[in-house]
Amino acid sequence: MGALSAKALIAQGHIVVLHARNAVRKLDALKINPEAEAVLTGDLSTIEETKNLAFEANKLAPFDAVIHNAGVYQTASKEIFAVNVLAPYILTALLQKPQRLIYLTSGMHLQGRSKFHNFNINHVSYSDSKLYVLMLCKAAARLWTNVYANAVDPGWVPTKMGGRGAPDDLQKGYATQVWLAVSNDEKAKVSGRYFFHQKEQHSNPEADDILLQEKLLDFCKKITGVSFSQ
Repeated sequence: MGALSAKALIAQGHIVVLHARNAVRKLDALKINPEAEAVLTGDLSTIEETKNLAFEANKLAPFDAVIHNAGVYQTASKEIFAVNVLAPYILTALLQKPQRLIYLTSGMHLQGRSKFHNFNINHVSYSDSKLYVLMLCKAAARLWTNVYANAVDPGWVPTKMGGRGAPDDLQKGYATQVWLAVSNDEKAKVSGRYFFHQKEQHSNPEADDILLQEKLLDFCKKITGVSFSQ
C-alpha cells in the first residue's frame, strides 16, 4: 500500500521519501520506486529506532505531507501497539509539522475499545490499535489547527497483510491517501475526518471523546518519554 502510494505521488511529479524497516527492505523499496528521493530505515517496533527515524527525517524536513502507513496485524499485542500506535505517535510528535498528516486505520476500529480504565499493552487487539490511531489523528487535528490531519480506511485489499482473496479495490485503497496528501479539492482540505474511498464515513464515537484522546496521549508519553505539544 505504501509503495503504491509512493509510486502514484512520484508519477505526479512529487518528491517522495520512503521508509523501510531495515537495509534489506530498503533495497526492496528502491526496486519498486527507484525515483524516490531517499529511503530512511528504522524498526518501528522499537522506541529508540523510531525516535532516530524522526531525527533522520527532520534532516530532510519540512515535508508537505506525511503518510503513516506502516502497520502489523497477526502478531503479539505488544508489537501491534508499538508499530500501529506508538510509532505514529512518536513520529507525529517529533517530526517538524507538515502541512498534512494521513493516518491509515481500518474499518475494524469500529470493534475497538479504549480500555484506558485498565490499560495493558499486552491486551491490545488490532481493532483497538486502529481505534487509537484514529484517536491520535483526531487529537492532532484538534491541537494543530494549521495542519490537515485525517484518517483513511483503505478497505480489505489484496496486500500481503490482507491476503490475495481480499475483496476490496487495491487502487481505491491507496488513492485516498494520495488524494489527501496533495489534492487541492476542498473536500480533501479538511481535518479530523475519517475516509473510505474518498468519502467521509461514520467512525467509532470513542475516537471523538477528548478525554479519551488525552488519556491516549498521556499513556504514549509515559511509555515513550515523548511529549505531544501544541
